Amino acid sequence: MEKRAIVAAMLMAGLLLVYQFLFVTPQEPKPAPPKAEAPMAPAAAPSPPPPVSSPPPLLPGKELPQVPERSVVVETPLYRAVIGSAGGAIQAWELRYRGDKPMVLPGVISSQGLTVLTPGQAPRVLAFAITGDSLKLGTERPEGELRLVGDDGFGLRVTQVLRFRADSYVVDREIKIENRHRVPLSAGLALNWTAPVERSKDLEETFKGPRPLHVVRLESGAFWARREYLAKAEDAVGAGRWAAFESAMAPVGANGVYLTAVIPGAPDIKVTEARIADPAGNGEKAPKAAEIGVRVTVPALAPGQAWQGRVRSYLGPMEYDRLKALGVGLEKAIYFGGFPFLESWAQKWGVPTIPMEWIVVPTLEFMQWLYKYTRNYGTVIILLTVLIKLVFFPLTVKSMTSMKAMQALQPQINALRSKYKNDAQRIQQETMALYRQHKVNPMGGCLPMVVQIPVFIALYVALSVSAELQNQPFICFGEAPRWLPLLGGQDVWICNLAGADPTYVLPILMGVSMFIQQKITPVMGDPRQAKMMLFMPILFTYFFLSMASGLVLYWTLSNVLQIAQQKYMERHGKTENAPVRAAKKA
Repeated sequence: MEKRAIVAAMLMAGLLLVYQFLFVTPQEPKPAPPKAEAPMAPAAAPSPPPPVSSPPPLLPGKELPQVPERSVVVETPLYRAVIGSAGGAIQAWELRYRGDKPMVLPGVISSQGLTVLTPGQAPRVLAFAITGDSLKLGTERPEGELRLVGDDGFGLRVTQVLRFRADSYVVDREIKIENRHRVPLSAGLALNWTAPVERSKDLEETFKGPRPLHVVRLESGAFWARREYLAKAEDAVGAGRWAAFESAMAPVGANGVYLTAVIPGAPDIKVTEARIADPAGNGEKAPKAAEIGVRVTVPALAPGQAWQGRVRSYLGPMEYDRLKALGVGLEKAIYFGGFPFLESWAQKWGVPTIPMEWIVVPTLEFMQWLYKYTRNYGTVIILLTVLIKLVFFPLTVKSMTSMKAMQALQPQINALRSKYKNDAQRIQQETMALYRQHKVNPMGGCLPMVVQIPVFIALYVALSVSAELQNQPFICFGEAPRWLPLLGGQDVWICNLAGADPTYVLPILMGVSMFIQQKITPVMGDPRQAKMMLFMPILFTYFFLSMASGLVLYWTLSNVLQIAQQKYMERHGKTENAPVRAAKKA
């Protein structure tokens, strides 16, 4: 049993170190071999739309109508946006989510606006006339829209209607194209977003918003979303469900909590992903930027005929319920992790792997339900820990009973080791026979730890990837004065449950509680091994120094409750029957 306890403890320690590499953070794949050429614009993608008929030469070389540039501000409780007349691009988007966070900015993420792709012509961003003044939405005015009208210079009238909601991060963009010429016309449309692979050092130091980290795309019928670093973007045009940039606040970690996504609203609107080559001549080996967007080839329109389509954009936090409510699988952008040794089989047979989502999402939803009543996720973690201990209390009683019984049988086990010291197999057989004779389960002492591993992992993943738990305080006294040694300028005490405790108070308390628990736990086997087990609190304290405070809070309180349960059982004699019975039979 003592060896199994050591193995179980070391397994938990190993999980803390390697889980983020095996389960939460997908490893960056090896660089793909260089391709022949990289697309410089959406029209050069590997799978371009079918060619369209050239417009009649009635208006050759006609300049686009001169429309004064104009921008309109849209303010809601969730964000402040600036819409420009050039292509109807989102020029700025300041997210109001636990502080103001700019998400759209040249050099970070840029919206190119609606671009017309005409055969024989360079891609052109249309100039629109905006109808409507600035919008301010709220409880009194929950919805609003902007109307933009432009001309492609060849007889096509393009109209965009942008709709906003006060309670949503979604922008609905309805597009209408009318043929105002005397002959049939056709064209292509693109709506793209770009993010540079590398940002300038000046911008990196001064920008206070989320940084793009991954390009994410979900194909139709796929069980999981493709998720790669920006430098690993690929050239693709297909019937995808959506494409997005995943962003994280600095310091950029393994997972993002903000999303900039484009969602096609019709089957003929294709999702695109592209690598924009470095103009310095490095080509595919050093892409300048990654690009996502949508593209559509408008069928030939007879004079007076019109085509209509819809594209949605989402710019906001990656909250699971909010993303799932859109009904397009956007929640699959959240990478909860999976079991890597099964993913290759799942991809081979076309079935879903065993995702961590199955245990993380129910845990997160239960925590959100408790949060409605407590309004503090630290309190939620405390209630969750207490509830888990109550549910597993019968297992804890059985575990302590088993450990006490094995402690009572220890003299006989030591005698067997002395008797068959040269025959390890015989020692194992006789020991197991002794356990069966006294009805003692050698694995009973590890059972409570084993059954809590899924909860531990679920809470770890939730704190790592869930936007709902980012920057959530527990007991926060604010920022310490700059002149204070060690803590100057840092938050005191726990102002972010998803971040490490800057004071190290909570990890130290965890180590102390674990040491006390080790001391009062029944000692079995070689006393030297018991002394080795006392080293585990030091090892765990070191590991937990950089762990999320919410996870350390759960583990610390779990240790304290385990100590209380153990004292309660000893005081009321709930673990005495088995040892006494074992001793009498001996």
